[in-house]
Amino acid sequence: MINKNSLAAVIAAYKQNFSTHWENEKYKWEAVQHFQDHWDINASDFAEMFTKATDKTNNLLASVNNYPRRMIQLYAAADEEATRAMFINLYDESKHFAERVEKFQSDAEAMRVKYDQGTWRQHFQTLNSISTYLWLRYPDKYYIYKYSECRAVAKVLDSDFIPKKSASSRNLVGEFHLYNEICEQLKKDKELVQMLQSVLTDRCYPDKALKTLMMDLGFYISRFYTKKSTEDHAEWFPMDYSPNITTEEWLALLADKRVFNTKSLKIMKRIKDCGGMATCKQLSEKYGNNSNYYNSGSSALAKRVAETTECPLMTSHNDNAKWWPILYVGKHADKDMAGNYMWKLRDELSKALDQFDLSEIPLYEEEPQAKISQGKEKQGYWWLNANPKIWRFSDIDIGETQRYTLYNENGNKRRIFQNFLDAKAGDLIIGYESYPVKQVVALAKVLEESDGEYLYFEKTEGLVTPIDYATLKNCPELEKMEYFQNPQGSLFKLTKEEYDFIEDIIREENPITPKENMETYSKDQFLEEVYMTEERYETLISLLKHKKNLILQGAPGVGKTFTAKRLAYAMMGLKDDSRIELIQFHQNYSYEDFMMGYKPKEEGFQLQYGIFYKFCQKAANMPDQPFFFIIDEINRGNMSKIFGELLMLIEKDYRGTKATLAYNGMPFTVPKNLYLIGMMNTADRSLAMIDYALRRRFSFFEIEPGFHSAGFQSYQSALDHDTFNILIERIKELNQEIAADSSLGPGFRIGHSYFCGQAECTDEWLKEVVEYDILPMLHEYWFDEPDKLQRWENILRGVFNDER
Repeated sequence: MINKNSLAAVIAAYKQNFSTHWENEKYKWEAVQHFQDHWDINASDFAEMFTKATDKTNNLLASVNNYPRRMIQLYAAADEEATRAMFINLYDESKHFAERVEKFQSDAEAMRVKYDQGTWRQHFQTLNSISTYLWLRYPDKYYIYKYSECRAVAKVLDSDFIPKKSASSRNLVGEFHLYNEICEQLKKDKELVQMLQSVLTDRCYPDKALKTLMMDLGFYISRFYTKKSTEDHAEWFPMDYSPNITTEEWLALLADKRVFNTKSLKIMKRIKDCGGMATCKQLSEKYGNNSNYYNSGSSALAKRVAETTECPLMTSHNDNAKWWPILYVGKHADKDMAGNYMWKLRDELSKALDQFDLSEIPLYEEEPQAKISQGKEKQGYWWLNANPKIWRFSDIDIGETQRYTLYNENGNKRRIFQNFLDAKAGDLIIGYESYPVKQVVALAKVLEESDGEYLYFEKTEGLVTPIDYATLKNCPELEKMEYFQNPQGSLFKLTKEEYDFIEDIIREENPITPKENMETYSKDQFLEEVYMTEERYETLISLLKHKKNLILQGAPGVGKTFTAKRLAYAMMGLKDDSRIELIQFHQNYSYEDFMMGYKPKEEGFQLQYGIFYKFCQKAANMPDQPFFFIIDEINRGNMSKIFGELLMLIEKDYRGTKATLAYNGMPFTVPKNLYLIGMMNTADRSLAMIDYALRRRFSFFEIEPGFHSAGFQSYQSALDHDTFNILIERIKELNQEIAADSSLGPGFRIGHSYFCGQAECTDEWLKEVVEYDILPMLHEYWFDEPDKLQRWENILRGVFNDER
């Protein structure tokens, strides 16, 4: 049992700090989802699969003096099948999990003894690491066990169970029951559940059972909550880590220009001027430069210090967070402060700065205009040639940070080494791939100047239509371009004129959609326009989100295309047609139209990109926004011929997975933020059933005539037209007979859209609908039943002959 009042206080504090806490801890949810996406116990290469599945776990399976993940990789290299068997047994849910954990440990020790070459002193398969494997595989059932965290949770919540040293099985079982008890209370806190759901992305495991949330709460209790009432000095983090660098050693480092460059000394002087502690925001506002200048500059400096001194590093899941503790201790800033997190110089570094001459280091930045006039801060422009043997632009997501080494695999400086040193944060990059396509494929920008080892940049746009090398090479305006003069190397200077010229060519093929004030669109508007019940709307949304691929099927006139577009609007919350693509399949539609293929040009054939390929690239450029590809008459095309390898890539579980395309040899992926909506007419007898391979990748939703919906009834009432009312009653009766007909069925009913969209309701318009839409369809339905057809002709025409 736990103290529920104590738990309530913990949850309140956790919710108060959730937004800042989440940014550091969301990697846990991402690690689980990544594992779920890549784990395959029967993989032909177990070691490769294990490495891929666990490569997002960071400090969970690798920390200072603790290397469980690395040992599994070594075991798999020594005996793949024995290692596989360890995990098969661990994940056998028919056995008690404590027994499985103990077996895993004993098997790991046996492997260590058998294959040790004198270097494997431990197997590192502790309760912590093994419970991590269980949590990754079954995140809706297990938690990661960590003695210190479990003990802190138990004490704070006055639990009957307190873990004890050297009581492994008991601790494991005890934590399981303790955390389950707490988890049940978390599920009752609707606000907390909503907070979690609001920040989860497609990269995060949904965590419906809240097990990972519970585990994170345990981490919060042990790391932050238990320290909140201690003295101020104890609030600084981390208190259990030191780089072990003395004041004298810091003085020597300060004098080493390879470690403390001018930028680093500026940061140090400004923090000292603030009393030895400040947030990046405070430094930015007081002395100039943006917050990232201080954040990234401190991380880069710390890396150089670590490389020079080989000091111990702090264990951290976040690459940045393992560096700054070399220089500082930190804590969350007070609410009335500018910035979120405060750094304080380590005592030894602060004392060294007191003794070091910083008089020549400027305290304040010059005004930007002054810098420009002096030629010090001109915008830089670069041509970056990706080496496909190492990386491709297509492997980088929009906004993802990529680093490029200043030295090749042999340790030699890259060609035109000075270019890497000259690149500055904010410089713009043309992204080029020299193999296999020889095309400009992306735009990027420099995030951070080189730290002596890497240059950091991020991809800002993937080109929907890449630009061929030959197109640029034949332009006289670019004949003096550094890359065209000598293409040996990676990073090449561009003049502003050269960059602008290339960008103009890019924009001719890749125009930027102008931002407009778009009309909002809500669920209520959908229900008003589409004539569907709220329950069916919620089902429709759920199916599309869950499967990402949906086919709307139904009789003619039920508004499938209209529904598809408004479904997209409702999910976007806006009427944004720039994120919707609508096409129609037909018998001659091909893969070359859809994805890519060679088309005749004046000088032979040229590879052309299809509409789906371009739309996927467009969606990938805005990963946080949903995009909708709508296919009318989807079953009229040859599915296998049109989709090709996309049959795999459109599956939800394979979204984001890259496959090499046959035409250009480049990797391609269907982004996770793209939704496919197809429409299929169930009353068209000429169409074969949809391809089974495609069918199992879609959810199918029957769009029914909406005559009985509240929306249609409201529309009908507003028309207030007697003939309309009578005709609709006859159509309802007709639909009942069609649905009961064994040769037809519900899929052949008459849809409501035939009777919508007219500004004014008149008898003339209604007659046209009957004579030229409804009756021709009935002739096709009952061509072999003339008596039934005649009866319904009389009934429908008779609506207009009633004496009223």
